[in-house]
Amino acid sequence: MSRSRNSERVRHFYNILFLLGGGFVLPVLLAQALTLKKRRATVLKRLGAGFRAPRFDMRPIWIHALSVGEVFASVPLVRRIRRSYSDRPVVFSVSTMTGNEIAKKLLSRDVDHIFYFPYDFIWSVRRVVDGIDPAIFVLVESDIWPNFLFELKKREVSAVLVNGRMSPKSFSGYKALSFFMRSVFSTMSMICVQSPTDAKLFQAVGAPADRIRVTGNIKFDHEEQAILDDELGRLRQSMKIPAHCRILLAGSTHEGEEEILLNVFSQLRKRFDDIVLLVVPRNPDRAPAVHDLFASSGWSTAVTDDMENIPPGVVIDVIVVDTMGMLRQLYALADISFVGGSLVKEGGHNPLEPAAFAKPIIFGPDMTDFPWIAEMLTNSGGAIQVKGVGEFIEAAATLLADSGRARLMGEQAFSVFQNNKGAVDRTLEVIQQFLKP
Repeated sequence: MSRSRNSERVRHFYNILFLLGGGFVLPVLLAQALTLKKRRATVLKRLGAGFRAPRFDMRPIWIHALSVGEVFASVPLVRRIRRSYSDRPVVFSVSTMTGNEIAKKLLSRDVDHIFYFPYDFIWSVRRVVDGIDPAIFVLVESDIWPNFLFELKKREVSAVLVNGRMSPKSFSGYKALSFFMRSVFSTMSMICVQSPTDAKLFQAVGAPADRIRVTGNIKFDHEEQAILDDELGRLRQSMKIPAHCRILLAGSTHEGEEEILLNVFSQLRKRFDDIVLLVVPRNPDRAPAVHDLFASSGWSTAVTDDMENIPPGVVIDVIVVDTMGMLRQLYALADISFVGGSLVKEGGHNPLEPAAFAKPIIFGPDMTDFPWIAEMLTNSGGAIQVKGVGEFIEAAATLLADSGRARLMGEQAFSVFQNNKGAVDRTLEVIQQFLKP
């Protein structure tokens, strides 16, 4: 059987299953669109309803990022593509409402159009692909949808996966469906992965070995945009944090982690009365619940939107950040940074964000989404991985008691960030094979 005929059979099988599943899921999505803000903003658009693509003189480069993390990761590559192909339109899609908000904030000047990626129904895929008519499709990290990729292949549009990684959860799922995923991965012109381990895992689940390239992690290539002391001073002042107070920042936390942080902070304050805890929930909608958790335990607590109502001279113990897009600045302001999603089973979040500002880093046992980076940071001495409350308290107390050690840890973390650049250049070389300037 020819490869193309096999792919068609796989696609037909997938569509039968997808439509059967969609018969149950679609009514739920439509019902949620009436009650949930995030669904209301995305459902009809992702179904392709009313989609209108801008008209361009040339077929555009289409870059896609699933959500907030992938949008942040894509920034250095998007800007390099924009510079390298200044005469060609660039469009950017996302799958979530928060991803859309961040993309508009970070990339509005770098791309010509930002829109929602279609659900993988054949009609919504065709409507959006017809409208965009891309010269090439660049997928950042994840969000692999068979109908979409089969449609690009049918139209002879190159699809390049960049900054690819394979988490244990993804590997298990793909491995179980390797007979199916082999046809899906064969639609891709090239798969650029972060590490040799990722390359082996992609090959093990059916990706063609001759289409896999180890290009590194583009997150190392984020530009170090210095945040001026005056800017940090204004930020500290707006949050009513006195100059003598030190900041323990917990970034991108998930449900279940704040209870651990409450225990850690309560113990640390018995020894260090000059620390303020900043908590940045991964989902800002959780800020009120996080606020109530700390406030009910007796700590003076406020969310950032209410800081302007705090009387002068009042010092808040715990500040809960309910505003998107502040985390980068807050990492620059922090004395110690904790990377969330790692004390619970969420795979961890990007530890390069605090490393870029030379901050000492603490994260929990689950860094399965960033294993390579986490290992480099711990091996260099730039980060401490803790198993639970006791080790977290010990690590934070050591850094608070020894400012010299904290500063050295931050410098070692920054060295890891600085010394592993170059992935964007290598990735762009791959893209250029399928899209000449």
